[in-house]
Amino acid sequence: MGDEETFGPDARLVDVVLDESIGRSTPDVEHERAVAIFDLLEENRFRVVGDETGGPYKLSLSIADGRLVFDVTRKTDEKVATHILSLGPFRRIIKDYYMICDSYYEAIKMSTPGQIETIDMARRGVHNDGSQTLMDRLAGKLAMDFDTARRLFTLACVLHWRG
Repeated sequence: MGDEETFGPDARLVDVVLDESIGRSTPDVEHERAVAIFDLLEENRFRVVGDETGGPYKLSLSIADGRLVFDVTRKTDEKVATHILSLGPFRRIIKDYYMICDSYYEAIKMSTPGQIETIDMARRGVHNDGSQTLMDRLAGKLAMDFDTARRLFTLACVLHWRG
């Protein structure tokens, strides 16, 4: 089954909003959040499982009791679904991801291309693990392709970055 059959032509996000519960941060962090949202909106395949009407959708992200809340509405602001995701399974992955990213940025300054490539492969591997965990945790609730999960995981990571 192809993506169009799985998702349909309107199975996508057209807006992503960060609720004030997430809080604001430094200009660098805010810039990274804006870039992550832009990348997510630029290309995505997303749908609410069981929603017969379909998208396009708006996604509002908030934090409540240490959990990431996905509020999904239609473009018309009609509520479609709310899903609450425990961040516990992601804490270690996000920590590892930031450690590898720090190593990568240090390597760029003074390492050989081969060393940089090795670190970058590890970074991509951890990012893929986080993306797959996100897809697995949302399975049966929110459906997305792997590239969308990667972009959403990037956004989740940036929400944790304090600058």
